[in-house]
Amino acid sequence: MKKVAIVMGSDSDWKVVRAATEQLREWDIPFEAHILSAHRTPEKAAGFARDARGNGFGVIIAAAGMAAHLAGVLAGNTTLPVIGIPMKGGVMDGMDALLATVQMPSGVPVATVALNGAKNAAILAAQILSLSDDGLADKLTAAKEEMERQIAEKDAKLQAELAE
Repeated sequence: MKKVAIVMGSDSDWKVVRAATEQLREWDIPFEAHILSAHRTPEKAAGFARDARGNGFGVIIAAAGMAAHLAGVLAGNTTLPVIGIPMKGGVMDGMDALLATVQMPSGVPVATVALNGAKNAAILAAQILSLSDDGLADKLTAAKEEMERQIAEKDAKLQAELAE
């Protein structure tokens, strides 16, 4: 199975990004996590992206806040899918990061999840990898079925309370 690369622009992103690693571990998806900056280590970030496919990665997740150019820098230097996680914080409470991550120029796509959406980034990465891994596809199907079961259980509890 291909690995998932998780790249954070700052160590302060780790408290949110940890949710992605937990989700990937739950499904036994190999990953690496690194701190690279689009602005402070631009050559290293670009080099990481250029070498990612050769290093066994299948998807890159990029988390950054404020002037969130990390996902775009990575996407501009690889043909792998890049998933951006705009991070909350700063003067605009994440709106600047959201816009910087989602508003990419034609030819350089970045799939973007919600502000601080690390778990969804991991799920999207798993869905991408599952295109060539039936075992992983089965794990995703089981997860969807479990969500459905939990909602049905909660609805039954609500209906019972309403009937009292």
